[in-house]
Amino acid sequence: MKVLVTVKEVAEVEEDFQLDGLHVAEEYLDYDLNEWDEYAVEEAVQIAEENDDVEVVSVTIGPERSEETIRMALAKGVDRAIRVWDDALDDVDLLDVSAKAELLSAVVAEEDPDLVLTGVQANDDSFGATGVSLASAIDFEWAAVVNDLDLDVDGGVAHVRRELEGSVEELTDVELPAVLTIQTGINEPRYASLRGIRQAQSKEIKPQSLSDLGLDASAVESDLVLADVYEPEVESDVTYFDGDAGAQAAELATVLREKGAGAQ
Repeated sequence: MKVLVTVKEVAEVEEDFQLDGLHVAEEYLDYDLNEWDEYAVEEAVQIAEENDDVEVVSVTIGPERSEETIRMALAKGVDRAIRVWDDALDDVDLLDVSAKAELLSAVVAEEDPDLVLTGVQANDDSFGATGVSLASAIDFEWAAVVNDLDLDVDGGVAHVRRELEGSVEELTDVELPAVLTIQTGINEPRYASLRGIRQAQSKEIKPQSLSDLGLDASAVESDLVLADVYEPEVESDVTYFDGDAGAQAAELATVLREKGAGAQ
């Protein structure tokens, strides 16, 4: 059995930063694995640990810099990784969901996995449609926002619990091959051990260009245009009350009454 996990390197912005055109200046960015993808990686590794003959492969769309982040997934138990990048992607400000789905579809066609796991959404752009868009593109069964998973490898069925709106949960069975988008809290992602970090250095990260995947530059044409980036102005009017708790409470009550709140 093969489990393919999509992972994304996301940028975390320092509290004080400066803009460089339409982007945050590079020196103010720290890169890490997307939070939701950490749970997807952990779920895939647990599947491999609980069943025989399971290979876990991760795939990311990212430049060479992202290999350091990918190594952290390898250190946690992923067997090998694929990194998709091409010169044509350098000129794309914001890759839209359909373009991501097309790139990942080409990887699925090459790898032929039984199960694809993705995070529910991304920390940076908050997109949450890549997983289900991929499922539609490759014609796999799917379930979104999965917060519990019991995989019957022999039966080829994933028993899942998924979150719906209004605190409602759904129990359903999804036949493999399938795409599942994984919610935070489904497990507790492990820390990479020193042994795992050392082993990750020798695990394969296979670079794949558009031509390697049988695609051309039209595959990454995006309908999204980054028009402007700015730091929003923050306006606040804060009143601090001196004195002990009783005095502060009395002053607060006065202000609330003046604002029309509470009893007169």
